[in-house]
Amino acid sequence: MDGLNVSIAFFFLVFGLCQVLRWLSKRLLSPGIHGCLAREFAGSFQLCMSCLELRMLMDIGPWGGGFGLDVVLTLLFLLSAVHGASLDGASANPTVSLQEFLLLECSLAATGAKLLAQGVGAGTGWALTRLYWSWELTQLHFIQNLIAPECSSSIHASLPHAAFVEGSCSLLFHLILLKLRQSHPLYRVPALAATVTFLTYTAGPYTGAFFNPALATASTFHCSGSSFWDYIQVYWLGPLAGMLAALLLFQGNIPRLFQKNLLYSQKSKYKVPKAKVTVQVEGDKPQKKRKGGKSNSEPRA
Repeated sequence: MDGLNVSIAFFFLVFGLCQVLRWLSKRLLSPGIHGCLAREFAGSFQLCMSCLELRMLMDIGPWGGGFGLDVVLTLLFLLSAVHGASLDGASANPTVSLQEFLLLECSLAATGAKLLAQGVGAGTGWALTRLYWSWELTQLHFIQNLIAPECSSSIHASLPHAAFVEGSCSLLFHLILLKLRQSHPLYRVPALAATVTFLTYTAGPYTGAFFNPALATASTFHCSGSSFWDYIQVYWLGPLAGMLAALLLFQGNIPRLFQKNLLYSQKSKYKVPKAKVTVQVEGDKPQKKRKGGKSNSEPRA
Protein backbone atom coordinates (compact mmCIF):
# COMPACT_ATOMS: atom_id res chain seq x y z
CA MET A 1 0.00 0.00 0.00
CA ASP A 2 3.04 2.31 0.09
CA GLY A 3 2.74 2.86 -3.64
CA LEU A 4 -0.89 3.92 -3.24
CA ASN A 5 0.05 6.42 -0.52
CA VAL A 6 2.71 7.96 -2.77
CA SER A 7 0.18 8.28 -5.58
CA ILE A 8 -2.32 9.99 -3.27
CA ALA A 9 0.40 12.43 -2.20
CA PHE A 10 1.09 13.03 -5.90
CA PHE A 11 -2.58 13.89 -6.50
CA PHE A 12 -2.51 16.43 -3.66
CA LEU A 13 0.70 17.96 -5.00
CA VAL A 14 -0.72 18.35 -8.52
CA PHE A 15 -3.93 19.87 -7.19
CA GLY A 16 -2.05 22.34 -5.00
CA LEU A 17 0.28 23.34 -7.83
CA CYS A 18 -2.63 23.99 -10.19
CA GLN A 19 -4.50 25.99 -7.57
CA VAL A 20 -1.46 28.22 -7.09
CA LEU A 21 -1.20 28.61 -10.87
CA ARG A 22 -4.87 29.66 -11.08
CA TRP A 23 -4.48 32.13 -8.22
CA LEU A 24 -1.39 33.73 -9.75
CA SER A 25 -2.88 33.96 -13.23
CA LYS A 26 -6.07 35.55 -11.90
CA ARG A 27 -4.04 38.23 -10.11
CA LEU A 28 -1.36 38.89 -12.72
CA LEU A 29 -3.09 38.38 -16.06
CA SER A 30 -5.99 40.10 -17.76
CA PRO A 31 -9.41 38.40 -17.49
CA GLY A 32 -9.35 37.39 -21.17
CA ILE A 33 -5.93 35.73 -21.02
CA HIS A 34 -6.75 34.11 -17.69
CA GLY A 35 -10.06 32.70 -18.96
CA CYS A 36 -8.90 31.48 -22.37
CA LEU A 37 -5.31 30.42 -21.71
CA ALA A 38 -4.14 30.11 -18.10
CA ARG A 39 -7.33 28.59 -16.69
CA GLU A 40 -7.64 26.01 -19.49
CA PHE A 41 -3.92 25.18 -19.31
CA ALA A 42 -4.14 24.55 -15.56
CA GLY A 43 -7.27 22.43 -15.93
CA SER A 44 -5.85 20.22 -18.69
CA PHE A 45 -2.51 19.94 -16.89
CA GLN A 46 -4.21 18.80 -13.68
CA LEU A 47 -6.56 16.41 -15.49
CA CYS A 48 -3.82 14.79 -17.58
CA MET A 49 -1.37 14.18 -14.73
CA SER A 50 -4.07 12.81 -12.43
CA CYS A 51 -5.53 10.59 -15.16
CA LEU A 52 -2.14 9.12 -16.14
CA GLU A 53 -1.26 8.28 -12.56
CA LEU A 54 -4.72 6.81 -11.95
CA ARG A 55 -4.55 4.66 -15.08
CA MET A 56 -1.18 3.38 -13.93
CA LEU A 57 -2.83 2.31 -10.66
CA MET A 58 -5.70 0.74 -12.59
CA ASP A 59 -3.38 -1.27 -14.85
CA ILE A 60 -0.71 -2.36 -12.35
CA GLY A 61 -2.43 -2.05 -8.96
CA PRO A 62 -4.51 -5.27 -8.98
CA TRP A 63 -1.47 -7.52 -9.49
CA GLY A 64 1.44 -5.30 -8.41
CA GLY A 65 0.00 -3.22 -5.60
CA GLY A 66 -2.38 -5.51 -3.77
CA PHE A 67 -5.54 -3.41 -4.18
CA GLY A 68 -8.55 -3.98 -6.36
CA LEU A 69 -10.62 -2.09 -8.86
CA ASP A 70 -12.95 -0.78 -6.15
CA VAL A 71 -10.12 1.33 -4.70
CA VAL A 72 -9.27 2.79 -8.11
CA LEU A 73 -12.90 3.61 -8.92
CA THR A 74 -13.30 5.32 -5.53
CA LEU A 75 -10.21 7.39 -6.29
CA LEU A 76 -11.61 8.17 -9.75
CA PHE A 77 -14.86 9.48 -8.29
CA LEU A 78 -13.06 11.62 -5.70
CA LEU A 79 -10.59 12.99 -8.25
CA SER A 80 -13.39 13.78 -10.71
CA ALA A 81 -15.28 15.63 -7.97
CA VAL A 82 -12.19 17.61 -6.93
CA HIS A 83 -11.40 18.35 -10.55
CA GLY A 84 -14.93 19.57 -11.27
CA ALA A 85 -15.00 21.75 -8.15
CA SER A 86 -11.61 23.37 -8.83
CA LEU A 87 -11.86 24.13 -12.56
CA ASP A 88 -12.98 27.72 -11.91
CA GLY A 89 -15.06 27.82 -15.09
CA ALA A 90 -12.62 25.98 -17.37
CA SER A 91 -13.71 22.94 -19.37
CA ALA A 92 -10.34 21.19 -19.98
CA ASN A 93 -12.12 19.30 -22.76
CA PRO A 94 -12.09 20.32 -26.46
CA THR A 95 -15.61 19.00 -27.10
CA VAL A 96 -17.00 21.10 -24.24
CA SER A 97 -15.26 24.20 -25.63
CA LEU A 98 -16.66 23.48 -29.10
CA GLN A 99 -20.09 23.02 -27.56
CA GLU A 100 -19.84 26.49 -25.98
CA PHE A 101 -18.87 27.88 -29.39
CA LEU A 102 -21.87 26.24 -31.06
CA LEU A 103 -24.14 27.61 -28.32
CA LEU A 104 -22.95 31.16 -29.17
CA GLU A 105 -21.35 31.45 -25.73
CA CYS A 106 -17.78 31.89 -26.99
CA SER A 107 -16.17 33.51 -30.03
CA LEU A 108 -14.06 31.70 -32.61
CA ALA A 109 -10.82 33.34 -31.44
CA ALA A 110 -11.48 32.50 -27.78
CA THR A 111 -12.37 28.92 -28.68
CA GLY A 112 -9.16 28.51 -30.68
CA ALA A 113 -7.15 29.88 -27.74
CA LYS A 114 -8.85 27.43 -25.37
CA LEU A 115 -8.13 24.46 -27.64
CA LEU A 116 -4.48 25.50 -27.89
CA ALA A 117 -4.15 25.88 -24.11
CA GLN A 118 -5.79 22.50 -23.54
CA GLY A 119 -3.39 20.78 -25.93
CA VAL A 120 -0.33 22.42 -24.38
CA GLY A 121 -1.56 21.66 -20.86
CA ALA A 122 -2.18 17.99 -21.65
CA GLY A 123 1.19 17.63 -23.38
CA THR A 124 3.04 19.29 -20.49
CA GLY A 125 1.22 17.07 -18.01
CA TRP A 126 2.21 13.95 -19.96
CA ALA A 127 5.89 14.99 -20.10
CA LEU A 128 6.11 15.80 -16.38
CA THR A 129 4.31 12.59 -15.41
CA ARG A 130 6.80 10.58 -17.46
CA LEU A 131 9.61 12.43 -15.65
CA TYR A 132 7.97 11.65 -12.31
CA TRP A 133 7.72 7.96 -13.21
CA SER A 134 11.41 7.90 -14.15
CA TRP A 135 12.32 8.66 -10.52
CA GLU A 136 10.89 5.20 -9.63
CA LEU A 137 9.73 6.21 -6.16
CA THR A 138 7.70 3.00 -5.76
CA GLN A 139 7.62 -0.48 -7.24
CA LEU A 140 4.55 0.51 -9.26
CA HIS A 141 6.46 3.37 -10.86
CA PHE A 142 9.40 1.06 -11.55
CA ILE A 143 7.12 -1.31 -13.44
CA GLN A 144 5.37 1.54 -15.25
CA ASN A 145 8.70 3.06 -16.26
CA LEU A 146 9.73 -0.26 -17.78
CA ILE A 147 6.56 -0.79 -19.83
CA ALA A 148 5.86 2.84 -20.75
CA PRO A 149 8.06 2.90 -23.92
CA GLU A 150 6.34 -0.26 -25.19
CA CYS A 151 2.77 0.79 -24.43
CA SER A 152 0.01 -0.66 -26.57
CA SER A 153 -3.13 0.94 -27.97
CA SER A 154 -6.13 1.39 -25.70
CA ILE A 155 -8.44 0.34 -28.54
CA HIS A 156 -9.53 -3.24 -27.79
CA ALA A 157 -12.44 -3.48 -30.21
CA SER A 158 -13.11 -3.08 -33.91
CA LEU A 159 -12.74 0.46 -35.20
CA PRO A 160 -16.49 1.15 -35.72
CA HIS A 161 -17.29 -0.37 -32.33
CA ALA A 162 -14.60 1.69 -30.60
CA ALA A 163 -15.75 4.93 -32.26
CA PHE A 164 -19.34 4.13 -31.27
CA VAL A 165 -18.28 3.52 -27.65
CA GLU A 166 -16.43 6.85 -27.40
CA GLY A 167 -19.30 8.64 -29.13
CA SER A 168 -21.86 7.10 -26.77
CA CYS A 169 -19.80 8.10 -23.73
CA SER A 170 -19.55 11.65 -25.06
CA LEU A 171 -23.29 11.70 -25.81
CA LEU A 172 -24.27 10.72 -22.26
CA PHE A 173 -21.70 13.00 -20.66
CA HIS A 174 -22.79 16.05 -22.67
CA LEU A 175 -26.49 15.39 -22.11
CA ILE A 176 -25.97 15.39 -18.35
CA LEU A 177 -23.69 18.42 -18.62
CA LEU A 178 -26.29 20.36 -20.60
CA LYS A 179 -29.00 19.40 -18.14
CA LEU A 180 -26.99 20.43 -15.07
CA ARG A 181 -24.95 23.35 -16.39
CA GLN A 182 -27.19 25.93 -14.68
CA SER A 183 -27.64 23.95 -11.46
CA HIS A 184 -25.81 24.50 -8.19
CA PRO A 185 -22.26 22.99 -8.03
CA LEU A 186 -23.34 21.01 -4.97
CA TYR A 187 -25.49 18.87 -7.29
CA ARG A 188 -23.63 19.26 -10.59
CA VAL A 189 -20.14 18.21 -9.42
CA PRO A 190 -21.02 14.82 -7.82
CA ALA A 191 -23.43 14.00 -10.66
CA LEU A 192 -20.74 14.53 -13.29
CA ALA A 193 -18.17 12.67 -11.17
CA ALA A 194 -20.55 9.70 -10.88
CA THR A 195 -21.13 9.81 -14.65
CA VAL A 196 -17.39 9.76 -15.39
CA THR A 197 -16.88 6.86 -12.97
CA PHE A 198 -19.73 4.85 -14.49
CA LEU A 199 -18.55 5.44 -18.07
CA THR A 200 -14.97 4.52 -17.20
CA TYR A 201 -16.11 1.30 -15.54
CA THR A 202 -18.36 0.23 -18.43
CA ALA A 203 -16.43 1.47 -21.49
CA GLY A 204 -12.87 1.35 -20.16
CA PRO A 205 -12.14 -2.21 -21.34
CA TYR A 206 -12.96 -1.26 -24.95
CA THR A 207 -11.35 2.16 -25.49
CA GLY A 208 -10.14 3.44 -22.14
CA ALA A 209 -13.23 5.70 -21.96
CA PHE A 210 -11.42 9.00 -22.49
CA PHE A 211 -14.21 10.97 -24.32
CA ASN A 212 -11.77 13.90 -24.12
CA PRO A 213 -9.67 14.39 -27.29
CA ALA A 214 -6.87 16.33 -25.58
CA LEU A 215 -6.52 13.75 -22.82
CA ALA A 216 -6.62 10.84 -25.28
CA THR A 217 -4.01 12.49 -27.52
CA ALA A 218 -1.55 12.85 -24.64
CA SER A 219 -2.29 9.42 -23.17
CA THR A 220 -2.47 6.94 -26.03
CA PHE A 221 -1.66 8.46 -29.44
CA HIS A 222 2.03 7.60 -29.06
CA CYS A 223 1.31 3.93 -28.32
CA SER A 224 1.70 1.24 -30.97
CA GLY A 225 -1.06 -1.03 -32.24
CA SER A 226 -3.25 1.50 -34.06
CA SER A 227 -2.57 4.07 -36.76
CA PHE A 228 -2.85 7.81 -36.30
CA TRP A 229 -6.03 7.87 -38.40
CA ASP A 230 -7.54 5.14 -36.21
CA TYR A 231 -6.90 7.28 -33.15
CA ILE A 232 -8.43 10.32 -34.85
CA GLN A 233 -11.62 8.42 -35.72
CA VAL A 234 -12.06 6.94 -32.26
CA TYR A 235 -10.87 9.71 -29.93
CA TRP A 236 -11.66 12.83 -31.95
CA LEU A 237 -14.47 12.13 -34.39
CA GLY A 238 -16.33 9.81 -32.00
CA PRO A 239 -16.59 12.30 -29.09
CA LEU A 240 -17.30 15.17 -31.49
CA ALA A 241 -20.21 13.26 -33.04
CA GLY A 242 -21.52 12.41 -29.55
CA MET A 243 -21.39 16.08 -28.54
CA LEU A 244 -23.29 17.17 -31.68
CA ALA A 245 -25.92 14.47 -31.12
CA ALA A 246 -26.34 15.54 -27.47
CA LEU A 247 -26.77 19.17 -28.53
CA LEU A 248 -29.42 18.24 -31.09
CA LEU A 249 -31.29 16.00 -28.67
CA PHE A 250 -31.23 18.57 -25.88
CA GLN A 251 -32.03 21.72 -27.87
CA GLY A 252 -33.34 20.51 -31.19
CA ASN A 253 -30.93 22.74 -33.09
CA ILE A 254 -27.36 24.05 -33.19
CA PRO A 255 -27.55 27.83 -32.68
CA ARG A 256 -24.25 28.58 -34.42
CA LEU A 257 -25.32 26.75 -37.59
CA PHE A 258 -29.10 27.22 -37.77
CA GLN A 259 -31.88 28.64 -35.62
CA LYS A 260 -34.76 26.42 -36.73
CA ASN A 261 -35.72 23.78 -34.22
CA LEU A 262 -35.68 20.43 -36.00
CA LEU A 263 -37.01 18.18 -33.24
CA TYR A 264 -39.30 20.13 -30.94
CA SER A 265 -42.17 22.47 -31.68
CA GLN A 266 -41.90 25.93 -30.20
CA LYS A 267 -44.94 26.93 -28.14
CA SER A 268 -45.58 30.50 -27.12
CA LYS A 269 -45.20 31.30 -23.45
CA TYR A 270 -48.13 33.69 -23.51
CA LYS A 271 -51.71 32.59 -24.12
CA VAL A 272 -53.88 34.88 -26.19
CA PRO A 273 -57.38 35.15 -24.67
CA LYS A 274 -60.16 34.12 -26.98
CA ALA A 275 -62.60 36.92 -27.88
CA LYS A 276 -66.25 36.26 -27.10
CA VAL A 277 -68.50 36.67 -30.09
CA THR A 278 -71.80 38.45 -29.28
CA VAL A 279 -74.64 38.92 -31.71
CA GLN A 280 -76.14 42.39 -31.44
CA VAL A 281 -79.71 42.78 -32.73
CA GLU A 282 -80.39 46.03 -34.53
CA GLY A 283 -82.13 48.51 -32.26
CA ASP A 284 -80.96 46.87 -29.07
CA LYS A 285 -78.60 48.68 -26.73
CA PRO A 286 -76.06 46.98 -24.56
CA GLN A 287 -77.28 46.61 -21.03
CA LYS A 288 -75.06 47.57 -18.11
CA LYS A 289 -74.70 45.37 -15.10
CA ARG A 290 -75.11 46.64 -11.61
CA LYS A 291 -72.29 46.44 -9.16
CA GLY A 292 -73.93 43.44 -7.57
CA GLY A 293 -73.57 41.59 -10.81
CA LYS A 294 -77.29 41.40 -11.71
CA SER A 295 -78.65 43.12 -14.80
CA ASN A 296 -81.63 45.53 -14.67
CA SER A 297 -84.18 43.68 -16.74
CA GLU A 298 -87.38 45.23 -15.26
CA PRO A 299 -89.49 47.21 -17.75
CA ARG A 300 -89.72 50.92 -17.21
CA ALA A 301 -93.13 52.62 -16.72
